[in-house]
Amino acid sequence: MNRKNRSAANGRRGSVLEYAVWPGWRLLMQDAGLATSPVLRRAQLPGDLFARENVRLDSETFYRLWEAIGAEAGFVDPDLPAPLRIAKVMSSDWFDPELFAALCSANMGNALDRIAKYVRLIAPMAIKVERKTAEVIVTIDFLDHTKHPPSVFLAFKLVFFVQLARLATRSPVQPLRVGWPSPPKSESESGLYRTYFGVPVTSTPLATLVFAAGDIERPFLTENNNMWSFFEPALRQRLADLDRTAGMIERVRSTLLETLPAGEVSMQVVSRKLGVSTRTLQRRLHDEGTTFQETLDTLRDSLARHYLRTTQMSSAEISFLLGFEDSNSFARAFHAWTGKTPQRVRTEIRTDP
Repeated sequence: MNRKNRSAANGRRGSVLEYAVWPGWRLLMQDAGLATSPVLRRAQLPGDLFARENVRLDSETFYRLWEAIGAEAGFVDPDLPAPLRIAKVMSSDWFDPELFAALCSANMGNALDRIAKYVRLIAPMAIKVERKTAEVIVTIDFLDHTKHPPSVFLAFKLVFFVQLARLATRSPVQPLRVGWPSPPKSESESGLYRTYFGVPVTSTPLATLVFAAGDIERPFLTENNNMWSFFEPALRQRLADLDRTAGMIERVRSTLLETLPAGEVSMQVVSRKLGVSTRTLQRRLHDEGTTFQETLDTLRDSLARHYLRTTQMSSAEISFLLGFEDSNSFARAFHAWTGKTPQRVRTEIRTDP
């Protein structure tokens, strides 16, 4: 294994731009009928990876691992995608921090709030939960937009949430809508996911699930307040340690991912959410060789290219998601970043072989 893969397999402990791999994965994959050796060989990773403690992988390596899982599942059974294969065997025996924290919750709403709060301990993701009168919209975004997660991983995360609701309530919870970028095109695979979710999978800019409000409040039969009270202090401490050691650029990007769609892009808003003064924020960013405006522009540029490449959204819709007042403001900013208009970039992407 080359030096890059050795470094990725060991990871910089605590970095918010790395994904955690837990020993419980070995049990889950075994139950799903997926041999770990061929998966790890495909991913060019050490054969004992799933037996190690505190494994963290960078985005590129983690996504390669998931692509290998998807490929191996297709080799074992081409008629059953990896996310659905894993969902069939997912149970409380699989000790994963995300699953454990969720199962101890009172209901799906409580579980989603906990996952959103602690997800950075296991992955550079932002889980957003938008509550409306009749429905709740759950979206998944990523802190690292230089790498794009494979569809098999996005599908797994959405399958995970639905399976969690069904497992904890012992009822056939069905989402109202589900989608992710580049969903399966084949009729057979689309049909399998439609059967599992109960609704067709559509193409959406971000991995998205929409639950009925009633399902979000359905009681979890697995609720365990005593167990949660025992483990939560350690999770809070780990989150505090992560925030303390993480670079300010990473923390600002994480916060902006949550605030951009609401148009909250000022340094004052971000400083307040991070619990630091604007002076401290400016100083920390300067120490890391950037400014708040440069960090904001870089993130907006990355997100804009992502939306232009993977969606059919209009400039007005993209400008809203990026926190601009109108599409003209977005177009001017995008031209300043790239020297091109959004439409020209979208055309180039479509014609690029």
